[in-house]
Amino acid sequence: MAYAPELRTHAQKVCTLYKTALRTIESYYVARFVVRYHQVILRAEFDKNKCVCDPKEQRRLLWLGQDEVFMKQNPLPSAKFARSYGIAGGVAAERLVTTPDWILDYWHPLEKAHFPEYFERRECRKCEFIQQWHRGVLR
Repeated sequence: MAYAPELRTHAQKVCTLYKTALRTIESYYVARFVVRYHQVILRAEFDKNKCVCDPKEQRRLLWLGQDEVFMKQNPLPSAKFARSYGIAGGVAAERLVTTPDWILDYWHPLEKAHFPEYFERRECRKCEFIQQWHRGVLR
């Protein structure tokens, strides 16, 4: 399955960069007042460049910011969140398991009786799938 990158506006990219930079600062310092001091300095840097109107200059500043965050990233980041499903390395990464379809074949008939229309349609689609497989459409 090919990965289709989502289209994001410049403002969304800047917000993502800002949040990433904040998390980087949090991973380096422990004392809350030190973290806040560096976050205020970071906000001043972002506010200094918020009135830039030239698209080339905006892209250049974004690239410089991304490069700076990459160069300053902590090798042992501390920000791991309990519900970080999609982020690699989050404490809950890959905990959502998608149940395979064949599990439904092993349901007891009394369990299937609660959803008669669904299982009737499912059986029809399984037969169609097998016919397409034999015809060579799905190979």
